Amino acid sequence: MKTKLDLEMAATEEIIGIAVEILPDLVTLVPEKRQELTTEGGLNVRDNQRYLRDVIKEFRKHHIEVSLFIDPEPDQVSASAEVGADLIEIHTGEYANATTRAEQARLLEVVQGAARQAKGLGLGVNAGHGLNYVNVRPIAETPEIDEVSIGHAILSRAVFVGISEAVREMARLVGT
Repeated sequence: MKTKLDLEMAATEEIIGIAVEILPDLVTLVPEKRQELTTEGGLNVRDNQRYLRDVIKEFRKHHIEVSLFIDPEPDQVSASAEVGADLIEIHTGEYANATTRAEQARLLEVVQGAARQAKGLGLGVNAGHGLNYVNVRPIAETPEIDEVSIGHAILSRAVFVGISEAVREMARLVGT
């Protein structure tokens, strides 16, 4: 590995066992519904604190950092800090799917507010879902956001320009 390994996964016993065997640098816990093609919302940390606290303790025993994929809601950010997560990944799907500039601007403020809150609580902050070459820049320019997840957009663009150029284009947009 030349970079970190992040497993995005459900917090089920079977998958936790696999992660502990593989020993990734980071696990990102996401909700999973059987019929989803991709995650369509954040993990409900607030209502699952006891279970998630235990899961995080298990990963800590193996020196694996834990991120929680959450909606940009103040109570979910607070609950993430309370259960002992190292960082959060803010679900940016609503922002990415906004149909007007005004709605996108409002949702960007929601994401940025969650990022500021998380940093204030000592959490690392990532963001992702639905980000692409058109909408990623405002998210990537948010000072509290450490990383963005943009794999689908890059792979889709690579069909037309090749993977190297698709990565270079995105890197220019996110300022790396």
